[in-house]
Amino acid sequence: MIHTLTLQTNRRDEMTDITGLIGELVKEQQTEEGMAVIYCPHTTAGIAINENADPDVKRDVLMRLDEVYPWEHPKYRHAEGNTAAHLKVMTVGTSQTVFIENGRLVLGRWQGIYFCEFDGPRRRTVLVKLLRG
Repeated sequence: MIHTLTLQTNRRDEMTDITGLIGELVKEQQTEEGMAVIYCPHTTAGIAINENADPDVKRDVLMRLDEVYPWEHPKYRHAEGNTAAHLKVMTVGTSQTVFIENGRLVLGRWQGIYFCEFDGPRRRTVLVKLLRG
């Protein structure tokens, strides 16, 4: 079964920690052992795993992605005007897989799972498949 999480983003670029939402789903579904596959079905938003202890990490990541992929560039040709968002997603990726052991996500001490918005604000979905075993 695929589970759908619905998120509302508030800015054009933001990283939202969804670790707790995924952890709650693991508990609700009583998944003791296996894997969680977290997938973003959007072309201008992605999924990342990174540090969730220091909020400056999110700020630094978003700042650097903006420097590498500026919103406006004289050579962009995409009619919708959101080429930078597409490039950022190609860099970040659209999915992550996390092990589940003893009913908990197996993440490093400082790691969190992030929904990465690059073309907001928008209402978005994240798909999660829990694989037992």
